[in-house]
Amino acid sequence: MMAAKKVPLECSECGRRNYNVSVSNHQAQRLELKKFCKQCGKVTLHRQSR
Repeated sequence: MMAAKKVPLECSECGRRNYNVSVSNHQAQRLELKKFCKQCGKVTLHRQSR
C-alpha cells in the first residue's frame, strides 16, 4: 500500500491556499492544476506549496 500525504494548493495570482490534495510520497515534481479561486473569482493556476 502506497503512502500519500496531503499538500495545499496555492493560487498563483492572489497566493491564497484554497485546496488540499493527496499526493504520492514518490512524486518528484510539484503539482500544478487549474482550479477556481473564490478570492479572484476565476479559474487560475494553483501550485503545490510546501
